[in-house]
Amino acid sequence: MLSRLIWGARNTVSIALITTVLAFAIGAIAGLLAAALGGWFDLILSRIVDILMAVPALIFTLLALSALGPGVVNLILVIAVLDSTRVFRLARATAMNVMVLDYVEAAKLRGEGTWWIIRREVLPNIAAPLIAEFGLRFCFVFLTISALAFLGLGLPPPMADWGSMVRDNASLITFGDVTPLLPAGAIALLTVAVNFVVDWMLHRASGLKD
Repeated sequence: MLSRLIWGARNTVSIALITTVLAFAIGAIAGLLAAALGGWFDLILSRIVDILMAVPALIFTLLALSALGPGVVNLILVIAVLDSTRVFRLARATAMNVMVLDYVEAAKLRGEGTWWIIRREVLPNIAAPLIAEFGLRFCFVFLTISALAFLGLGLPPPMADWGSMVRDNASLITFGDVTPLLPAGAIALLTVAVNFVVDWMLHRASGLKD
């Protein structure tokens, strides 16, 4: 059990991290571009995001994986696209608040390009909420992957992951065996630990004293 917990941690955490990074790359870039360009580009992306967010996340993921088939690559792509909608909404909302400020208008009058304004003026000023969202997204992605693994749509055997370990040993709980609680406790511990780390990083970045 200990060896599978350690091996499952490598699989589950690495897949969740890759998925979160991909979701942030898609959502943050699209949200920043929508805020910077506006017009029809912002309108089209916002309507696509609204459609994706209208469908419950777990149902959408189950339907997509049933159509595409199980597999690590499909799992990463489906969850990344779905979670990128939340990142898009946050990046767009925070970037639009910055785009109307005076120093951004001054950069536009100097003739700076869109990417320069996004990289030098907008992104540094919205880094804190994006960092917080990254930690939360990682936790949600991690829990989603574990839930899908519990439902039988996780990593294929013999690869180990914590969600499938809970499912495989769930029947032992009726005999008073604590084996199913070990991977479940690992999932809960990692989720809480990531939130503590994100809070600590935000506290350090804010410059506030204890």
